[in-house]
Amino acid sequence: MSDSLSMELFCRPWLPPRTAARTRGAIRHLFLTRGYGPRLPQVSEVVYRDVTAGGVRVRVAESGSGPTLLLLHGLFLDNTTWNGVRQTLVERYRVVTPDLPGFGASEKPHPSRFAYAVDSFAEVVADLYAGLELGRATLVGHCLGGAVAITLAARHPELVSELVLVGALCEAPRLGAYGRLGLLPGVGGFVLKQLWNRRIFSAFFREQLVLRPSAVAPEAIAAYYAAFDEPAARTSAHESLRALTDTRQLETRASGLRLPTLVAWGSSDRVVPASTARRLARSIKDSRLEFLDAGHAPQEERPRELGHVLLRFLDDQRDG
Repeated sequence: MSDSLSMELFCRPWLPPRTAARTRGAIRHLFLTRGYGPRLPQVSEVVYRDVTAGGVRVRVAESGSGPTLLLLHGLFLDNTTWNGVRQTLVERYRVVTPDLPGFGASEKPHPSRFAYAVDSFAEVVADLYAGLELGRATLVGHCLGGAVAITLAARHPELVSELVLVGALCEAPRLGAYGRLGLLPGVGGFVLKQLWNRRIFSAFFREQLVLRPSAVAPEAIAAYYAAFDEPAARTSAHESLRALTDTRQLETRASGLRLPTLVAWGSSDRVVPASTARRLARSIKDSRLEFLDAGHAPQEERPRELGHVLLRFLDDQRDG
């Protein structure tokens, strides 16, 4: 596959022209450094489509065939955070990665129309099951997506065969100085919507989300910032962040789960520490705990390793 065709397939059509150009370097870097280069036929099979779920237009990326894996991204990210993991899974599974409402290429409705709360996201994902004819699926969630996955599994156990929680926000996130500014009463919205520039966003990503900043290309972070850097997206992020300050219901829901669960965590997670992963694994019957040498986003730092951890877990469930 030529570079130009690779760009055509992956250059996000929803970005304005001035920002689309800035993502091309990120895409090329991803192909070369995160394992995509030798597996381009798989990348070419990714199909994007829009599905209406919960009254919101949701962008979905899908590839592969077989049992379904539904992967949910976290705060300040989008479906592309799973691209590296996808390469390990796609030969054996149907891999579905939506952009949650307010993120990526999905619709970003005003908060008066869509409550950016975990329960609201969970109901949108439940609607996606019907819209995409997923049947019962393995549900994987990172960060905010992990909170949504816990809620969906608790509310709709008939939809979830196995659960995988990656740095799930089952307690209030530790966001560092930059994140705390976005939650200050009265001025937090102004800070996140007006003052979070490219430099601050990049610093937050490197200082809070990953253990080794060199593991994520600057161009990749720039692509996430480009998606964040529009008024509606900033509002969505702020509302989602505010909704995660009280996680008491999530802790109760997690402790009531009764299904095969993998708790996969970065051993140096600064947002939700490893001690939380241990407590979460103890509270869920039939759970397994795996640590990776990474920060809050192991799918960004160690995508292949995380992919193989998922495969081993799923193989054990099928064999058992």
